[in-house]
Amino acid sequence: MSVTISAPKVTASGTSVAPVSILLVDDQQPFRQGLRTLLDFYNINSSANFTIVGEAASADQAFNLAIEQHPTLTLLDLELAQGDGIEVLNRLANMSYAGKVLVLSSHHQDEWVFRAMQAGARGYVCKDRLASQLYEAIATVINGEVYLSPEIATGFFRMFHFYSGRSLQASQSVRLTEREQEVLHWLVQGASNDAIAQHLFITIATVKAHLTAIFEKLQVTSRTQAIVKALKLGVVAA
Repeated sequence: MSVTISAPKVTASGTSVAPVSILLVDDQQPFRQGLRTLLDFYNINSSANFTIVGEAASADQAFNLAIEQHPTLTLLDLELAQGDGIEVLNRLANMSYAGKVLVLSSHHQDEWVFRAMQAGARGYVCKDRLASQLYEAIATVINGEVYLSPEIATGFFRMFHFYSGRSLQASQSVRLTEREQEVLHWLVQGASNDAIAQHLFITIATVKAHLTAIFEKLQVTSRTQAIVKALKLGVVAA
């Protein structure tokens, strides 16, 4: 994946600017309100013409609004009250979704950035850098390019090279059964226990049993930890 770090293309003063429709996805209402305030600031103080067409707090709400409203851009958090941003990205990719998605996340870790970009995000901004990076990120993505700040880009390429040439020894350090590999694959794709059961034609109880075994072998205690560690070890591809 090529990554371009570029300044936004600003239209000359007095020139009509086409509106950019935006969907806000975050499970924290105060954060969504903060984004509204920031986008309004851009509208007043630059040539931007941002229009918010909806807000969502869960993965299902985000997916449904994206399909209904067809926003030019979705500003997406990775951790939602119900589901997560990776699930949203995967579902939209399966629909050949034409809109662009810019991830806004509190996670700086390389694994999170890599997973989001692999799932189809067009850019990634850490929440503590919004004030200095959001406008440039939006402009870059809308212009058809990919936005990664220099500090994020370095980590992304580090993970890209790691997964491209990950060692067989690392993946063999955790020995999973074929079925556990299948369950882990769907877990990384953001599937729920119910969805995994449907994909593999097994019961939800069986899925939970496999997850328990996977957690023990990976020495983790949560789904997120399992995903991050499995990707880091190269046990499963993103």
